[in-house]
Amino acid sequence: MITPGIRHSRSEDVPAIAAIYGHWVAHGLASFELDPPDAAEIARRRDAILAAGYPHLVAEREGRVIGYSYASTYRPRPAYRFAVENSVYVAPSEGGGGVGRALLDALIAGCTERGFRLMVAVIGDAANAASIGLHAAAGFAHAGHLPAVGWKHGRWVDSILMTRALGRGADTAPEG
Repeated sequence: MITPGIRHSRSEDVPAIAAIYGHWVAHGLASFELDPPDAAEIARRRDAILAAGYPHLVAEREGRVIGYSYASTYRPRPAYRFAVENSVYVAPSEGGGGVGRALLDALIAGCTERGFRLMVAVIGDAANAASIGLHAAAGFAHAGHLPAVGWKHGRWVDSILMTRALGRGADTAPEG
């Protein structure tokens, strides 16, 4: 079930998604990309995520996309197939209004329905209190700190790892 205001993304959402992500690539540390990808690249990435069976969601208000989230492969080796990595990005004008939490909650539900057992958050910048707080409020626990793992905007940037069990987590063997 998807929360009101949250829906599956559509191809016509790609320009808005590219604009949101582009802002954070250019001005933030949440993403370790250095140059904002264009809409064609965002469309290619979205298509790959959907083709692999992962959810790709948007938050919308009055017909305008104000945020998006998706899950993707945590790591490519087969033993990781029950773990997913999440990404949540909200338009800069919409921060702190609950959009990120609604997107993350819907993403957790969608991944649980698909049988995944663990969600991993790889948070750029140990000082990213908003993202760390969002994930903690959604039941994620601190799982690691990678110091100075990236170089962006003229400084070293840490990553914080957080995890959250999905469904029955590690209590039982998965199917498949």
